[in-house]
Amino acid sequence: MYIGTNESAKTWLSLFNDLKNRGVKDILVMCADGLTGIKRSHSSCLSKKTEYQRCIVHMIRNTTKFVATKDYKELCADLKKQYTMHQQKNKPKNNLDIVADKWESKYPKLMSSWYSEWDAITPIFKFSVKSKNSNIYNKCSRKCKFKIKKHE
Repeated sequence: MYIGTNESAKTWLSLFNDLKNRGVKDILVMCADGLTGIKRSHSSCLSKKTEYQRCIVHMIRNTTKFVATKDYKELCADLKKQYTMHQQKNKPKNNLDIVADKWESKYPKLMSSWYSEWDAITPIFKFSVKSKNSNIYNKCSRKCKFKIKKHE
């Protein structure tokens, strides 16, 4: 685990250079929450073939941030359909349009980030359910980071 003072492009560049020096030649999939500089820093050190996936948890969290409590569960259920698309007959983009149409009268800009980040969201549809659910490391690292910050 790496601990930096911030999440700047310089910090990411240092981390990726360290990984490269340790023998890492490529990262197959990188899931991040839209941090500035992470993609550029990665591609300057390692392969440009890495699949960049926008973190779905962060997408949902950012989408629901300004939603009324009474709409929260229903919206989350609609958004869940978006990232379990491989199990459904609809195409992912069609479902995104359905969710946007349903909620745009109440929350006009609700789904705009999903449309603007679409290329970074769609790689998840290439992977199996097991791959999508193997986010355990991410959860563990967040808990550890929280405990470290708590004791600083």
